[in-house]
Amino acid sequence: MEEIKLFLDDAKDSMHKTLKHLESELLKIRAGKAQPSMLHGIMVDYYGVPSPLEQVSSITTPDARSLLIKPWEKKLIADIEKAIRDSNLGLNPSNDGDSVRINIPPLTEERRKALAKQVRAEGESGKVGIRNIRKETNEELRKLLKEGASEDDIKGAEEKVQALTNEFIAKIDEILGKKEVEIMTV
Repeated sequence: MEEIKLFLDDAKDSMHKTLKHLESELLKIRAGKAQPSMLHGIMVDYYGVPSPLEQVSSITTPDARSLLIKPWEKKLIADIEKAIRDSNLGLNPSNDGDSVRINIPPLTEERRKALAKQVRAEGESGKVGIRNIRKETNEELRKLLKEGASEDDIKGAEEKVQALTNEFIAKIDEILGKKEVEIMTV
């Protein structure tokens, strides 16, 4: 019975991590408003070592349509510009010698629809992750059944895993709904 509880706790932890990962991925999808999190994950070559942009500079939003990146060392400006261009985010950085500025263009209706589609794709991969956790947990529970655990305990645990799955998929749907509204709002 203790093993069953451990499997259920592991499943819940894994589902929670999947949800957190989805949220971090959705932060990268811009909704027309400048946010420092849009640049999360961009790596800059710092003395031969790939380093996260936020560790080699400060990133601020002077207004709703621009980002200002001030590197700790001026020699990084060219590397930061290159990293942003190569990041495939569709952003065009410019520098003034001291900092890098990125103007965020307003989203067109077509671009908004493409971003909404991207959000749904991220959400679907999150749901697949949740379902995979359910499948793996159920397989582990069935192994316990073969090792002598009671059928009623396993059945009850499988029902709990399904309830967890439903709960986390509902959370994903809620997050996706909010993000789509954010993107489609002009």
